[in-house]
Amino acid sequence: MQSQCQPAPRQALTDAVIAAKARKRLSFEDINQGTGLSLAYTTAALLGQHALPEAAARLVAERLELDEDAIALLQAIPLRGSIPGGVPTDPTIYRFYEMVQIYGTTLKALVHEQFGDGIISAINFKLDIRKVEDPDGGHRAVITLDGKYLPTKPF
Repeated sequence: MQSQCQPAPRQALTDAVIAAKARKRLSFEDINQGTGLSLAYTTAALLGQHALPEAAARLVAERLELDEDAIALLQAIPLRGSIPGGVPTDPTIYRFYEMVQIYGTTLKALVHEQFGDGIISAINFKLDIRKVEDPDGGHRAVITLDGKYLPTKPF
């Protein structure tokens, strides 16, 4: 297992993935089929936030017509974080910041793919958090973010 120490190669691969996805008119769901991974995980990996197992890397590379170097890079542990800026110091807030750092570009890509150009409102918005039992022991937090989709309106 390799680890990245510079973000530039992974960003270049992400750019190539997005270009191939558009050129081939594939959705992230199309690319993910057969990987055995969740749509969100594969999307995050293709956007540079996770490493893919070899079989999944080869499958998505074949769909996107990527070379062996890309396959190797898809398997490398990335430098995570896709949103530059200041870091919160409160531990709970930091964890949400960390989630957005890792999954922010994934959420953006999937929202745009499924809804089109626009935003999810933080004003017309519902938030729910539930504490549930974890089958492996302890508890889990289930957080639901429910915002109205607002399409961009050309003017």
